[in-house]
Amino acid sequence: MIGISLLTLVPRISGGSETYVRALVRALAQVGELEYRVFLPSLAPDAGDGLESIVASSYRASRTMPGRVAAMSLAAAFPGRIKRELEIERLEAIHFPLSVMVPPLRRPPVVTSVLDIQHEVFPRFFSRAELAYRKLVYNRTARRSEIVITISEHAKQALVEHLGLAPEKVRVIYLAVDHEVFQPGEEQREPFLLYPANNWPHKNHERLFEAFALLRRERPELRLVLTGSGHEGKQLPEGVQALGHVPLEELASLYRRASCLVFPSLYEGFGQPPLEALASGCPVACSRVASLPEVCGEAARYFDPTEPEEIAAAVAEALDHPDELKEKGIEQARGFTWERCAREHDRVYRELIS
Repeated sequence: MIGISLLTLVPRISGGSETYVRALVRALAQVGELEYRVFLPSLAPDAGDGLESIVASSYRASRTMPGRVAAMSLAAAFPGRIKRELEIERLEAIHFPLSVMVPPLRRPPVVTSVLDIQHEVFPRFFSRAELAYRKLVYNRTARRSEIVITISEHAKQALVEHLGLAPEKVRVIYLAVDHEVFQPGEEQREPFLLYPANNWPHKNHERLFEAFALLRRERPELRLVLTGSGHEGKQLPEGVQALGHVPLEELASLYRRASCLVFPSLYEGFGQPPLEALASGCPVACSRVASLPEVCGEAARYFDPTEPEEIAAAVAEALDHPDELKEKGIEQARGFTWERCAREHDRVYRELIS
């Protein structure tokens, strides 16, 4: 039996991490060849999605950052109750796909997924308390794990460089896209750019707004549509619309209707939205940083995300070559499937068991 701990999952807050763990569990239920048991928080009792699941009453899940830290700290300080409730020591191996190991374990063997270590690259984006916490937890968790899974070669190099992990301890397993949801459609392209991202510092919205103003000088009909949290109550530039969190079906429709996805992020462990856009036949203009060129290959137009003029120029070029980018994007995205991702996780689980 393989345990999969989603205790620290917070719906609609965990961002790309939530997409990863939900899709992984769903795919394991379809193509996995082992036995699994998923440990869930009270906030997400549905996240087992086809696998045997237990909602852990002994874990005090919370939506607030102080509450989350308190829950993880309490579980680490007094692990006995959680271990007993979840019968962890009866497992053959356990996977913590959300980076945080709760509680500390001597057995069974542990694999942890570390999707990125942004705090090591951009410490200025974190409060002093959060930075200290992340440094402690990520370092301790990575070192306690027999194997660390990460989601790009760029992320692996960062783990080796910043955390001092041995390269042979790290496995790269790419994330994927749901091709039944994200695929080309019959909708007509509309004159808007799409940026699906929470309003976090590394998402670089302010420089995007500067680039958008430059684009509007030549293309006054162009709009910019934002999705994700953190835009509520903020004064947005003319032509910019914030939709907040949107259902998956609406996001897929936005990809099919947008003239271009613009993705000016300063740091990504993988880059889920550009991949979803490629699969949908949406032209992509994105940052030439971190893992994004690795994921998008030759199917996107790239820019320096610190230069609004470059952002604007790359978006304009993407807008001028939609058919070329559509075909390249669909081909690039084709190899990224959750079934492949799940099977590669199974391979790691078998390695731990053996």
